[in-house]
Amino acid sequence: MLPDADDLPDLLLDLAVPHEDINELVARWHTVTGDPDTCRLLAECVEEVFRDPEDTGRTPELDGPLASIPAELADIFPVYLFLAALPHTQAYHRTLGVPAEISRRTLADLGRNVALHRRRHGRPGLRACRWLIRHFRGELYQLGRLQFERARLGDRDARVTATAGLDAAPGTFCLNLHIPDCHGPLTPTACDRSLALAREFIALYFPEERPAAVLCHSWLLDPQLRRYLPADSHILRFQERFRIACETEPADTEPVRFVFSDPDLPVAGLPRRTSVERAVGDHLRAGGHWYIGHGWFPFRAE
Repeated sequence: MLPDADDLPDLLLDLAVPHEDINELVARWHTVTGDPDTCRLLAECVEEVFRDPEDTGRTPELDGPLASIPAELADIFPVYLFLAALPHTQAYHRTLGVPAEISRRTLADLGRNVALHRRRHGRPGLRACRWLIRHFRGELYQLGRLQFERARLGDRDARVTATAGLDAAPGTFCLNLHIPDCHGPLTPTACDRSLALAREFIALYFPEERPAAVLCHSWLLDPQLRRYLPADSHILRFQERFRIACETEPADTEPVRFVFSDPDLPVAGLPRRTSVERAVGDHLRAGGHWYIGHGWFPFRAE
């Protein structure tokens, strides 16, 4: 089900891949389609992505196949993997009745991550293969400002969130909430709208799952942010939705990754243009650490 080279530009644009990457990705497509071994590898990866579709939260075993990719294709092969997977995902969405607009906005996260790769490395490519598998397996959906991932409570999640009062057994259906960048401010109104869309979406397309809670695992839930941000900031208003427990091990690269797009930037030179940038950098420069917060709140589909 590989697309024709003439169809690639439109497909890439539909997936929000940056315009400056289109020509090179199209030009190098023949290196995949023209080599039987690479084509076979691509087919194996697509098959692995969609294996056991009812196993929600399953992580496909791609490390071995991806390690055998020719070095000259290492950065761009994952883009081609998702292009090959696209017809399967779209067919699954159509079977469920998922609106085309939700499907398009969800899968456009591929383009956002290709743009991030270009900002970091100056060339086309993708390093977020494991993350985007959730979108293409039909487990994660962009619903307004936020993303919601169909999931089951794992053993570790159950232990951590139990300290914040969530009484649910491992295996319980839940929704993992994700906060993409490049989607405007995290306003309370936008979050309320997303949650309303999620309640409607789950009730319509996955009524048998009945998630018990919405979970979020993010440095944005670190209570230390209250020391740096105004009380009416969008981030602190977002925190107020959750019951939160924090990790005990520092995760200092997480805010640097998400705020400045590069986890390897030297702390001493981090910009101070916004209140969040100042909070992240000043705290680290003062010898502090950031921690992942695990939050939850009850969820009931409409």
